Amino acid sequence: MLSSFAQLRQQLHQSGPRSAVVAAAQDEHTLQAVLAARRDGPILVGPPDQLRPLLDRLGASVPDEDLVPAGTEAECAARAVALVRQGRGSLLIKGRLSTGALLGAVVDRAGGIRGDGLLSHVAILEVPAYHKLLYITDGGLVVAPGLEEKRAILRNALSLCRFLGYERPKAAALCAAETVSHRMPETGDAAALREEGERGDFGPCLVEGPISLDLATSAEAARLKGYCSPVAGDADILLVPSIAAGNLLGKALYGLAGGKMAGVVLGASVPIALNSRGASWEEKYNSILICTAMSRR
Repeated sequence: MLSSFAQLRQQLHQSGPRSAVVAAAQDEHTLQAVLAARRDGPILVGPPDQLRPLLDRLGASVPDEDLVPAGTEAECAARAVALVRQGRGSLLIKGRLSTGALLGAVVDRAGGIRGDGLLSHVAILEVPAYHKLLYITDGGLVVAPGLEEKRAILRNALSLCRFLGYERPKAAALCAAETVSHRMPETGDAAALREEGERGDFGPCLVEGPISLDLATSAEAARLKGYCSPVAGDADILLVPSIAAGNLLGKALYGLAGGKMAGVVLGASVPIALNSRGASWEEKYNSILICTAMSRR
């Protein structure tokens, strides 16, 4: 069990440097995070007239060949992805551009870097009111996943947890109720995932569902409601029914509840560090650290 980002950083700090490509690197927090995580020469894509003053202010020196000029968001995304395709980067980092612009280049049929499976986003959160890190998926990519997509999303999140050392991750397929109802199709999906987990389809893990958020994260709520499950009150992964649910949940825990967040995209040919443009440098650093470690697999 990982209880905090500090513990996670301690576990990953020996992962070693890897080459990174930063799309639209003209962002101070992103540059701070990149330079703190790796001093081995990141490739920075963006407007040179904005990049150089930032680097000077941060006291960093980057060779001319590692500054790749690009203007618009689309240009920054396309050139960064092209560099990864050329083998010049083992991970991709989002800078000052929209998620849509970056992922549009990632999934482009002609020049993208899609892997064989489904691309999905995992938000890793440290929340003061919870006793360990939470992995929320997918609140950033797959809009309205069906059962087959939820299987792939769950597999991606389980893969991340196992990489981070979890022997038997606990996953909660979140719904608004704990019983299957034809009026809420996501409850049927959750029950199917639970049955598949019990069969061993996802490897060593525990999958519970349908289960509500309070039961997944509060042992006391589960006790009061008489809900018996080893996942209740101790979930690692929160599998949400839609991008709207995941986005709202992640931002509520991150903003109103005072949490810290990292974000990664899985399923591409390289790990992608993806945070909000308003994220702190520390949050971006945590995302880069995870992706750096994963790129060594």
